[in-house]
Amino acid sequence: MRASLSLFVLTVLAVLSAPAAAATVAIDGRIDAIEWQGARHVTDFRKVQPLSREPGTLTTEAWVMATPDGLAVAFRNLQPSQTRTRQKVQRDFEEQVDRINLMVDFDGDGRTAYDFTVASTGGIADSVVTNENQFNDDWDGQWQHSVSEDEAGWNVELLIPWYTAPMRSGRDGMRTIRVYLDRVIGSTGERSAWPAASFELPRFLSDFAPLEIQQYSQSLLAITPYASGLYDNVAHDSDFDAGADIFWKPNGQFQLTATLNPDFGQVESDDLVINFSATETFVSDKRPFFTENQGIFEFTTPSDFSQLLYTRRVGAPADDGSGEAGDITAAVKLNGSIGATKYGVFAAEEADEVGRTFAALRLVRDFSEQNLGAMLTRVERPFLDREATVGGIDQNWRPTERLSLQTRVIGSQIDQSGETTRDSGFTTWIKYQMDGGWRQEWIGMHFGNELQINDFGYLARNSTNYAHWELRRRFTDLSEDSRYSSKEWRWRASTNHNDHGERLANQFRISRQGGVVDGSSEYMQLNVNSAGVNDLLTRGHGSVNLPPNFNAYYEYVRPRKGDWGFEVDANVLSGGLAGNDQVGFIFEVTPTYFINDAFSVYAGAYYERIPAWLVWQRDNLIGEFDERWLQFNAGLDWMMTDRHELRVKLQAIGLDAPLRQGYRVDASGNSIETAEPINDFSVRNLGFQIRYRYELAPLSYLYVVYGRGGYQQDEFSGEPRELLRDSLELRDDEQLVVKVSYRFEI
Repeated sequence: MRASLSLFVLTVLAVLSAPAAAATVAIDGRIDAIEWQGARHVTDFRKVQPLSREPGTLTTEAWVMATPDGLAVAFRNLQPSQTRTRQKVQRDFEEQVDRINLMVDFDGDGRTAYDFTVASTGGIADSVVTNENQFNDDWDGQWQHSVSEDEAGWNVELLIPWYTAPMRSGRDGMRTIRVYLDRVIGSTGERSAWPAASFELPRFLSDFAPLEIQQYSQSLLAITPYASGLYDNVAHDSDFDAGADIFWKPNGQFQLTATLNPDFGQVESDDLVINFSATETFVSDKRPFFTENQGIFEFTTPSDFSQLLYTRRVGAPADDGSGEAGDITAAVKLNGSIGATKYGVFAAEEADEVGRTFAALRLVRDFSEQNLGAMLTRVERPFLDREATVGGIDQNWRPTERLSLQTRVIGSQIDQSGETTRDSGFTTWIKYQMDGGWRQEWIGMHFGNELQINDFGYLARNSTNYAHWELRRRFTDLSEDSRYSSKEWRWRASTNHNDHGERLANQFRISRQGGVVDGSSEYMQLNVNSAGVNDLLTRGHGSVNLPPNFNAYYEYVRPRKGDWGFEVDANVLSGGLAGNDQVGFIFEVTPTYFINDAFSVYAGAYYERIPAWLVWQRDNLIGEFDERWLQFNAGLDWMMTDRHELRVKLQAIGLDAPLRQGYRVDASGNSIETAEPINDFSVRNLGFQIRYRYELAPLSYLYVVYGRGGYQQDEFSGEPRELLRDSLELRDDEQLVVKVSYRFEI
């Protein structure tokens, strides 16, 4: 407290003695009172995890100031040295460590914000926040930060350049932005913030604090060329490629991003996926061009991961069925604003006769209590003689601080082989915050039978009519001897029918989210489902009647305590044609051992047993299998220095599926036993990667990556342990990739 008082006195003396505010701030982690004179001084940090809005347990101060070089922010965090976390973290970390967050809505309209996170050991993360409280950490920005510490606490200074995001012009030399500042204590998980807004509530971006600042503008031209070399040790072949990303921002109201011959080599490894369902697996995008200022194109619905622009479609497997990725010739993206209207333009072109052409237009207008937007996408797929056009209108309305309403209306037109198909859909959310920690939510959703957005977007399924009502209650005033710092109970009732009038399921859900006083988190959920149909299983050959079923899920995450941290997931579930007569389970545990603050290793196991697993065979023939899935996950993370990092990741899977019974599905949806031959089967899958990364300069990297993997499906059954062991011998792919990219700023 004495250090905080001394800093305050120095600040007052500097303000009284200096004639004007300093034009620049040195980002060195030392909060110099003269440099920060004239800044907005923030001291009222309130608890938002748990959401009691009481003053934070530890004192936090912050300073916010606009400078010609960018938005400058400083944090002073008092904390006894023995309670500080010392763990080093990699970029876009998720570990529970001491950290601060700065979130900035540069337009002040509650639509898009940028989150900048700094750990007490210097590690950083950044993400884009849209739709009030949806975070996407695929984006990496260039910004300055520095950390220092002393016996009383630790400091952070940040500088966010004005070219970070396109922003509307101000008025009379001033602009209004909205900001949010918070500080997290790693040992307890407590989060204190100014203002006392919470991303656990329906309104988050809209509750940021308005801040009027002097208007500055920066121009930037950045070119990031790359060169990569690949050696395939299976085909005994090599390949060399080169290209460039271009970023140009002449002023605050316009920004262009382009990529020429982009390289999408595997320097980032995706998790292994084994998917026998009719629903596509969603995979996020880490490619720099597609993550740079992508927030303007956010257009989602409540359906899981659904969006009108899913950038993984660009460069996806080609339309000729070869399995080869589409060869992207070039892509360009424009972001900007004209008055109060923001716009985004996206275009990408793939090469050769199987190449596709992608285009998207986005418009957004902000009003005092609501946002209105429109989006149009178009994809030309000449190999399939197909053209897909999708349009949407979105509205975010905030009539009061307690009530928010969101509406999405979408429509599609598909022209293929001389035939035209049109359909539409809509979604509506209503969220109402009540007193005493109570909250209600209503959702209504309709997707037509012929609604198709997956040429450029992502939708798990169409033909949906869904509604739910959810009631929540948050408890933060728990007793001092309670194991929990906060709890939130949720109760939900929902119904879901397809567009043919068939009931997919009615469901009752009860769940509880718990924050533990030691910084751990706990989640429990129980779903009770009515009888219904599965109309996707047979891929258009009839719906399958299913009896009632349930699932119960538990998750516990314990951050590092001493040398160990771990995660536990458990699930008990029924389903298939057996309903509640056959119960399966899933269990996963992943302990992590910290050799030191910079070096950790983990090894975990996943086991799944589904005794009545349904897998489609052909037309209306399905098989019921006794599925057993054993998976081994292991790896290490080594932060050798602030610029050098090494990651090793291993995933190996052995899946065994002996047949229990085959069925034919009749016209009424009944499953009739059949003696038609259906084979047992088993799957082995391997993914292994060693990745070294050296940061040459901000957003400039050298990668050296070794990867090996394979997939094998056989028509026989086997013990999961043996299959898992044998998966380590798979070698469909074995590659060494070296890639270097360097960002030149002009």
